[in-house]
Amino acid sequence: MNESSQNPRFLKRRTMLRSMLVAAVAVPLAACTVTEDPLAKQARSGDNKNYIAGDGAVEEYTVEKRTEPIEINSKTYQGTTVDLSAMRGKPVVINFWYAACAPCRIEAPHLKELSEDFGDKVPFIGVNVRDEAEASQAFERSFEIPYESIQDTDGQIQLAMTKYVPLQAVPSTLVLDRKGRVRARVIGAVDPRILKTLIDTALTEEL
Repeated sequence: MNESSQNPRFLKRRTMLRSMLVAAVAVPLAACTVTEDPLAKQARSGDNKNYIAGDGAVEEYTVEKRTEPIEINSKTYQGTTVDLSAMRGKPVVINFWYAACAPCRIEAPHLKELSEDFGDKVPFIGVNVRDEAEASQAFERSFEIPYESIQDTDGQIQLAMTKYVPLQAVPSTLVLDRKGRVRARVIGAVDPRILKTLIDTALTEEL
């Protein structure tokens, strides 16, 4: 038998070395955990940022699981009337947001690009859950948002959504099918590639 394996001093030193190696691996892993998602960390920290940041989770609804068409008839900050019933025949994207929401600012350029890419084929509508006109329009100018938003500071539209699909977070984005029903929901900042796929599918699916 190897002499070193019977030496208590050697065994103790080997155990210490093993522990140090484990600790050396664990420290970087712990550091990754701390920094891996600053937005999620901010939302969990309870530091009064006043939003719940989702993780971009996507849920799609098969035709048989879709609710009745969403009914919204309201005016945007610019005074334009938005009537969803008049948009039947096209998919519609509805984004719930507000200006001070960090994930909303992250996704804004993606929503701008997609709305411009799809143009008249797919109307985009914003629903601002917190801001008065000045803050909302400043955000829209800053990010060059090409579509308009409805003010919902009284929560009436958000409340109405509960009978269709729970929003759960701000931002949230809904993709409506050509009959005005919720086809998909994204909780949190959108991944533009995923949202484009959802819209493409809504444009081409058989109903």
